[in-house]
Formats: sequence, C-alpha cells, structure tokens
Amino acid sequence: MTSNGSDSTVENGRIEIEESDTSDDADPNERDRVRVWLVERTYSDDELNLIILVYATEDGRRYHRRERALTSFTGPARETKAGLAVAPGELGTVDDPETRERYAEEASRMAAEHDPDDTV
Repeated sequence: MTSNGSDSTVENGRIEIEESDTSDDADPNERDRVRVWLVERTYSDDELNLIILVYATEDGRRYHRRERALTSFTGPARETKAGLAVAPGELGTVDDPETRERYAEEASRMAAEHDPDDTV
C-alpha cells in the first residue's frame, strides 16, 4: 500500500478514502476511482491539432485516454496533471505486452517522482 500524499491510500490501483474524507461534502464516487499516471503525450498529425494524453495504472494493464485541442493548453485551468483518479468504466485494457510493460515502467516512474496533482 502506498500513500498518495492525502488522507487516502492507494492499494492495487484503487483509491481508498480514510474516514476523515467521508464527510457529507466528499465525492461519493471517489471510492470507486482508480489512480492512473501520465505515460504518453502525443500530438495528432492531422488537421485537428489535438494533443493525446494517455494515463495508465502502475501495472500497465489499464489506461485512460484524453484528447485536447492544442489551443486549450493555455492557462492554469488546462494544466496537465501527473496523475488522475478515474472511474473504472473510463479505463481501457492494454492488450499488447510491450505496451503494457512500457506503460507500467513509466507509470511507476511518475508515481515515484510526482504527486498526482503535480503539473507536468
């Protein structure tokens, strides 16, 4: 079990909230979230000018993909975070063993070097 720098812990990729976080204003869906880390940032080569962000679990088996317009990367509201907590339904499966290994290595490196809220 590893700490993520708050009153919650991460075990097997799932975020577990401590009792102090279960107040009435706590997000009721937070218990179902899975921690993922930024593993890939690519630029589309078509006319859409998209940046594709891929986040993965530390074991590399699941991923979360986000697309942003290049023009939306200005200002603090669009900062790219080192880690996210996403719902399990927002995760895909990484089938390719080489990609899974690469994602696992990068996600583990990001988790060791950054807090989830760090801007990268």
